[in-house]
Amino acid sequence: MAICKNRGLIQKPENILLLIEVKMSVVWNWEYDITTQRVISIGDYTTHEGNPGLLRSDTMLKAIGKSINIRVSGLRATRIPIIVFGNTPVTESYYEKVDHLKIAGIVQGFFSVNPHPLDDPSRAINIKNTPQKGFLRFDTFSELKETLIMLLKEEREFFSGMKTKSELGRLIEMANQEPTYEKKAERFLQLLREVRV
Repeated sequence: MAICKNRGLIQKPENILLLIEVKMSVVWNWEYDITTQRVISIGDYTTHEGNPGLLRSDTMLKAIGKSINIRVSGLRATRIPIIVFGNTPVTESYYEKVDHLKIAGIVQGFFSVNPHPLDDPSRAINIKNTPQKGFLRFDTFSELKETLIMLLKEEREFFSGMKTKSELGRLIEMANQEPTYEKKAERFLQLLREVRV
């Protein structure tokens, strides 16, 4: 899903404000009771045969792969925030990964928009966030809205590369001659990209 500046079907990167990978899954099993003619819950995802979206490695790896693909698609996509929406927590084995992906700028967060995915919270972990907030669970709409607005307001830029320390030092020294932090950042990114070509 893309949040864009205009309604066009085909969008240029500069018009895309936010990309959201949606990974919603069946969290509860339901059954129709013929005698009462009501639909009743017969269990949350901990009673399923399979795991829902954000608790599956293949789903997580697909979301990460898509995000990396966007990040390396070209310089015009470096400013677009990317988040992954789900309705469950992530597994403990992914805590460090989602935090590292956020710190590295690949993904700006894995968000759960389901505050209560468990019938019995003692059966599984429903974390609020990982240590570096790569994963966040939102308990209210206003909490989610505040985070999304902050993401849209902050101007960020993704950059990556592998350089020698001396080459990085030289680029930093050149960028440091600029008068403001913003100009230093712009110059550093420009130098980094010029060296790549």
